[in-house]
Amino acid sequence: MHINISIATQTLTLLNDDGELLAQFPVSTAANGVGCEKDSGCTPLGAHVIRAKIGEGVAPNTVFVGRRATGEIWSPELMAEYPHRDWILTRILWLSGKEVGKNRLGNVDTMQRYIYIHGTPDSTDMNVIGSHGCVRMRNADMIALFDMVAVGTTVYIDND
Repeated sequence: MHINISIATQTLTLLNDDGELLAQFPVSTAANGVGCEKDSGCTPLGAHVIRAKIGEGVAPNTVFVGRRATGEIWSPELMAEYPHRDWILTRILWLSGKEVGKNRLGNVDTMQRYIYIHGTPDSTDMNVIGSHGCVRMRNADMIALFDMVAVGTTVYIDND
């Protein structure tokens, strides 16, 4: 099983080992485009692996800061109170690059950049760029994906 994320179509596709479609979801990737440099705010390209799954069993819209649940549940009122937060909700799939010099180690390390696939407020537009580097998904889609994949699943992010 592996995941393909297309920057061009803003979609995440889950395929089995025979290349058959298991699921496809709309996503939102970086407003700054693609790139692997630290502090770029870009979505990194290339082969990655799911290094950690965070948030199993928490309520939908649970707010995470620093990969820890804050005890808050996202709401429009909470968003109005903290309008500049980068909302990381529901579940986190923490990515680690597999390509040394491209997305692993040094100034291009995806894991050290804290790049995730994560839930976002359902009011966030999908199929359009807008994140700070991560791959955002609707919460129900994030839960479905989280339950289908394992740590070690390969994730390919491409600009085609």
